[in-house]
Amino acid sequence: MPVIEFPYGKEKLKANIDQSRLSGVLVSNLHNYKTEKSGIELVREAMANPIGSPKLSELAKDKKKIVIIASDHTRPVPSRAIIPPMLAQIRQASPDADITILIATGCHRGTTTDELKAKFGEEIVSKEKIVVHDCLEEDMLTEIGTLPSGGKLSVNKLIVEADLLVSEGFIEPHFFAGYSGGRKSVLPGVASRESVLANHCSEFIAHPNARTGIIEGNPIHEDMLWAAKKANLKFIVNVVIDENKNPIYAVAGDVEAAHAKGCEFLSKLCRVSAIPSDIVISTNGGYPLDQNIYQAVKGMTAAEATVKDGGVIIMLAKSNDGHGGEQFYKQLSEENDLDKTEKIFLSRGRNETLPDQWQSQILVRILKKASVIYISDADDKMIEAMHMIPAHSVDEAIVLAEKILGNPSAKITAIPDGIAVMVI
Repeated sequence: MPVIEFPYGKEKLKANIDQSRLSGVLVSNLHNYKTEKSGIELVREAMANPIGSPKLSELAKDKKKIVIIASDHTRPVPSRAIIPPMLAQIRQASPDADITILIATGCHRGTTTDELKAKFGEEIVSKEKIVVHDCLEEDMLTEIGTLPSGGKLSVNKLIVEADLLVSEGFIEPHFFAGYSGGRKSVLPGVASRESVLANHCSEFIAHPNARTGIIEGNPIHEDMLWAAKKANLKFIVNVVIDENKNPIYAVAGDVEAAHAKGCEFLSKLCRVSAIPSDIVISTNGGYPLDQNIYQAVKGMTAAEATVKDGGVIIMLAKSNDGHGGEQFYKQLSEENDLDKTEKIFLSRGRNETLPDQWQSQILVRILKKASVIYISDADDKMIEAMHMIPAHSVDEAIVLAEKILGNPSAKITAIPDGIAVMVI
């Protein structure tokens, strides 16, 4: 009987699934990709050979005020391997430059000091100037244009005042932007909440090209790329990571060209063919991406792409931080009729978008296709209020799924890491 391990927080939950019931296991080849180079070596090599751009050291020459946009605590970006080589090249060219590391929180809560230390290490936190972006801090925001979609683009004023703007990040499949990384550092990373809401409007979320692995014709991506160029993001360093969150590939250079190269690499490894089943088990790849229900919607979309209509998704996400968004929770819990909720979302224009509406809209879409059994450490009543069924082990969840389907031998597809695959 096959034993399948599913990431759950910082641990793994095991499931014994009878071979006769296992339709297949969808695993990214990303996990089989091996490199003998360390993360910092990969980053240095990429920075020595930038794509579509001069080297960072050339761009930094004679610059006085430099901002590095860095990811926040919700992203497993190996910043310890990326930031030091970036700082080294900048200071090589401009030793007296005033450098600020700006944490791209988007609309998330602020990153704590302990989380910064875990991300960057004690030395960088103690020696470098670090500012945590707040999308609601009006005094720190400035308007720089109108997005192609029609929404107002306001960003952290530190990036507008900079002589040079650069960013770090990682590239992974993204459930409505196509891929993470690159241009996302600016929008939503250091933009105002108003700008994020306009970009994440219901019209765009419902667009057929606003899906995992799609950039061409994706209106959300197009807004984001325009914003990055408008903000004059000159240089990016992005990595691709394996299941242990270690870098296996790196790109550096132009925000569009370098990012495209990274997406091409990722796509070749992450695309998997759907194996339709009545039961699909998925995860959010464990810590730090499964700290709340909000983030776990991403892993559910991988299951959505392969579960049969009327089937059951079993989602594993520790969710020790609870729902992850008060508005997200309310939008799901205060209305029992999912059709009505969806119609309300779709009736709102881009400038009427409410915080977290996009995540609620996608979860409603999933719930209309399949029942969701949610394995977590979160409160059971919270899970139930959000139209899902709580469970605390894979075995318990499978039994519940069998009862829902009325079939004790229903076929099962397993997705050990729903974040790492693009199901087509």
